[in-house]
Amino acid sequence: MSAEQFDLIVIGAGSAARDAAGKAKREHGASVAMIERERWGGSCPNVACRPTKAYLTAAELVHDIGHEAARRGIHVSKPEVDLGGVRAWKDSIRRNQASWVDVLGQAYTLFPGDASFTGPNEVRVGGRELASDRILIATGSRTAVPPIPGIEDVDWLDHVSALELDRVPESLLVIGAGPVGLEFAQIFARFGSQVTIVSHGTQIAGRSDAEAAAELQAALEEEGIEVVLTDGGVERFVRDGGHVEATITGGRTVSITDVLLASGRVPNVEELGLDLAGVEVGRSGIAVDDHQRTTVPGIWAAGDCAVGPMFTPTAQYQARVAIDDMFGTGERRAEYEFLPTTIFTDPELGDVGLTEAEARAAGHDVDVVKQPLSAVTRAQYWSSQRGLFKIVFDQATRRVLGVHVVSRGASDIVGSLAVALKLGATVDDLAHVHHVYPSYSEGLKAAAEQAEPMRVGETN
Repeated sequence: MSAEQFDLIVIGAGSAARDAAGKAKREHGASVAMIERERWGGSCPNVACRPTKAYLTAAELVHDIGHEAARRGIHVSKPEVDLGGVRAWKDSIRRNQASWVDVLGQAYTLFPGDASFTGPNEVRVGGRELASDRILIATGSRTAVPPIPGIEDVDWLDHVSALELDRVPESLLVIGAGPVGLEFAQIFARFGSQVTIVSHGTQIAGRSDAEAAAELQAALEEEGIEVVLTDGGVERFVRDGGHVEATITGGRTVSITDVLLASGRVPNVEELGLDLAGVEVGRSGIAVDDHQRTTVPGIWAAGDCAVGPMFTPTAQYQARVAIDDMFGTGERRAEYEFLPTTIFTDPELGDVGLTEAEARAAGHDVDVVKQPLSAVTRAQYWSSQRGLFKIVFDQATRRVLGVHVVSRGASDIVGSLAVALKLGATVDDLAHVHHVYPSYSEGLKAAAEQAEPMRVGETN
């Protein structure tokens, strides 16, 4: 049986896959085959970014009604969470699978099922053989299950199953203090759960600036979320009727009704038969260069299945780099020097550029200026004023190396700064431009202004 020929085969139907397919068809008129085994549209719109943010929005509303309304002369009864109703609202604002198939099927040839390579240019799905000189692997990732003794007796939750609960957990142990762990910890704490976070390391949000992470931790702890940072983690689980006993490094045991895993991701690559194609795969995913090329000519990879940052915007970015390499000049290369990221807790933690520690390790002549959120007018309308604006810059060149914000709206602030840092903005540029008043971004200006007297030769 001869293989069906396409200009591009995309394995996966998530953010990277859809961006790649769209760009290839729109800009190059490519015929595209799209293969998906489980979830058309991928994780982000179905079970990750977007539905999680819906729950965060609901949790923020519960918090503000319960803690802020009365202070403003608005008297309402204590909010009660109907988790089934929250889930129904979440489902109402996302596209269902039939709709995804309809939309994608109008543009591409869809193949439901598991894909496996039969050679460097051929893929089998179901009983059909597909062939192309260009294949993009974009199969995403899944929750990593840590090898903790007794975990097989725990009906653990992850970001997918937590969004399908119809009850608020009485008590919740969150393993991991990255974006997923922190966001779900606050969601369920605000919904009424007693929440404990356990994480390996010396800070939450391990990739963020340490001072900013400490400020977020303080904000979460003020809401009653317990944070346990250890040089180990959870050492074992024991099922005890309707509860689970978790032993933490150091000997402490906590009893909880539910456990949420959020300590890492595993790339979805095992069933692709990449060895038959000769594609190199490591523990962190498929090895790629800065064009998203794998070790085999004609095969590219993008998104969570490839080595690199695991974010929806970077998946889309990598897909576009790959398509430019496939059909264009190949001049564009993936780089992440000024990648803005945010943890969507309340307050948000947003970062762009280098942390203070990274800047020092890179050999920069580092200086830092900071402004507490409590000194920003906009923040004074809210009872919780935990937050920080921090600018890391090079003393000699005045160039901004990194910005770290703990505040509501931090995502909008750091996201808009990426181009400024890429173009070499100085701390004086941030101090001298106009800012909106009253806005959270004013904190950035106030921090930058503190650097002005520090010029060499100037005196106070």
